Amino acid sequence: MKSIALLGATALISAAAIAQPAVDWTKRTAASTDGGFVMGNPKAKVTLVEYGSLTCPHCRHFAATGLKPLTANYVRTGKVRFEFRNYILNGYDLSASVIARCGGANRFFPAAETFFATQDSWIDRIRKTPRERLEAVDGLPDDKKLAAMAEVGGFKAIAATKGISPAAADKCLADPAAAKRLVDMTNAAQERHGVKGTPTFFVNGKRVEGADWAAVEAALKAAL
Repeated sequence: MKSIALLGATALISAAAIAQPAVDWTKRTAASTDGGFVMGNPKAKVTLVEYGSLTCPHCRHFAATGLKPLTANYVRTGKVRFEFRNYILNGYDLSASVIARCGGANRFFPAAETFFATQDSWIDRIRKTPRERLEAVDGLPDDKKLAAMAEVGGFKAIAATKGISPAAADKCLADPAAAKRLVDMTNAAQERHGVKGTPTFFVNGKRVEGADWAAVEAALKAAL
């Protein structure tokens, strides 16, 4: 009986050693052909697209209430592929978005989450900036304006906490192509998909009626 018990224990140990851990699809990120960044299983049955702005309080609310259950219950398991496309609302949004995207797909999602989490703080910082300085920033040429806005908002320090160095941020801010990609993506959202505000969600190409997690999850469940 001892040998049988030992054999059973050995078999269990062997099976555990052979078993492979489940794939965490939140670790799979890439740039999309539409200019956004994608997280998740490229072969997922369902694709969720969010058009969002880093200066949008409703987008911040979704990030705070919906992102965790979305990634934990749907993206990580491979059922849903999540794509974020920036929809630019203003110059400070453009500046922050250029920096958040600067580290590529791997760094974008943590950086965007941090910008949302600290949104109240940096928007308050901008609002408290003396009017004369804000007007001076607005009067700068385009190739200097985004960097100046980043200084006003403290954007480089925020991004640095997620591995995007100030030097890298400066390089991206000075690249007119980086800003143009975001403007083009916003224009495409308006012209091709009828997006008029943020956040706007699409599940497998169909617009979600509603902008909170409850509406998004209901659409995901219906599509799965």
